[in-house]
Amino acid sequence: MKKFLWILAIVVAVAGGLGQSGGTLALFDGGAAPAASDAIDKAYREQQSGVQVTGDGVVSAMLSDDNQGSRHQRFILRLASGQTVLVAHNIDLAPRIDALRKGDTVAFNGVYEWNDKGGVVHWTHHDPAGRHTPGWLRHGGQTYQ
Repeated sequence: MKKFLWILAIVVAVAGGLGQSGGTLALFDGGAAPAASDAIDKAYREQQSGVQVTGDGVVSAMLSDDNQGSRHQRFILRLASGQTVLVAHNIDLAPRIDALRKGDTVAFNGVYEWNDKGGVVHWTHHDPAGRHTPGWLRHGGQTYQ
């Protein structure tokens, strides 16, 4: 049954993620963070944006919220590869992670956008219009979407 659910999740992710984002998809099985690091490392090297990614990292810095337009909780994650990415989590559409601290592990599903500082992962929330692959963050056993 577990294998069936995993295969179903892959099929749904590929059908939804690639069809809607036009990017590539990195799969995360709870312990395969290097796959996400590899996808993000490749996107960074090739200056690609719009890549749907899933993985995890350790919070290396907490930043102030971005309150211009839609409000975003912001923090830096260090991936298994050593690369860092900014996470911009829309707190107008998803709950804030109030208990988040430097050194915590956060799993993510979102869209990677290239910049010369390592890139940004956003769309870590549901899409109210239902047109985009829903994203999420996981921290302390809770999912924020």
